[in-house]
Amino acid sequence: MYVHPAFKTDIETSKAFLAERGFGTLIVPGPGTPVAVHVPFLFQTNERGGLIELHVARANPIHEVVAAHPQVLLVCTGPDAYVSPDWYGSPNQVPTWNYIAVHATGRAQLMEKDWLPAHLDRLSAKFEAWLRKMPWTSEKVDPHRLAAMMNAIVGLTIEVDTVEGNWKLGQHKGLSDHQGAVAGLRTTTDPASIAVAALMDRERGITSC
Repeated sequence: MYVHPAFKTDIETSKAFLAERGFGTLIVPGPGTPVAVHVPFLFQTNERGGLIELHVARANPIHEVVAAHPQVLLVCTGPDAYVSPDWYGSPNQVPTWNYIAVHATGRAQLMEKDWLPAHLDRLSAKFEAWLRKMPWTSEKVDPHRLAAMMNAIVGLTIEVDTVEGNWKLGQHKGLSDHQGAVAGLRTTTDPASIAVAALMDRERGITSC
């Protein structure tokens, strides 16, 4: 991934984003046209870089492509927003798009079937913790039904080799341009634009009132 020097973030920030976000696009080169799938995932750092675990539908042939072409890319993005040049404090500006993205590359392999129950429990526990309720657990599902559903998926693990982060949040702009863009984004009703404004302020160490 090309990253302008002004937007490059450190690897630990990128890893923390992967662990927090937990949803992305798995891209596999394949024998011809690349194939992709959009999946929730778990990421944990380790001494070699990190480990990603996820699963796909057995009916999705991407797991067969992974078996033959194990070098993969996982793309994880956060909020993004269009920035109008009219919002800047200085003239002669052009439109742009602000966003954050992390790319993780590594070698994938099929997960042992015995690992699936623990994988699914870890995955659901992560996202259930986001909700203000008693967490759902797999114990609420009839064992026969649960077994049938597990037969319908294939687990994958990815030993991560490299992690790259691109925080394109206007860091190269002057303060008046930054303030104008943030104010403009906050006039919209788009939640992603408002989230990008908050990230822009956080990147500059500005505390919003």
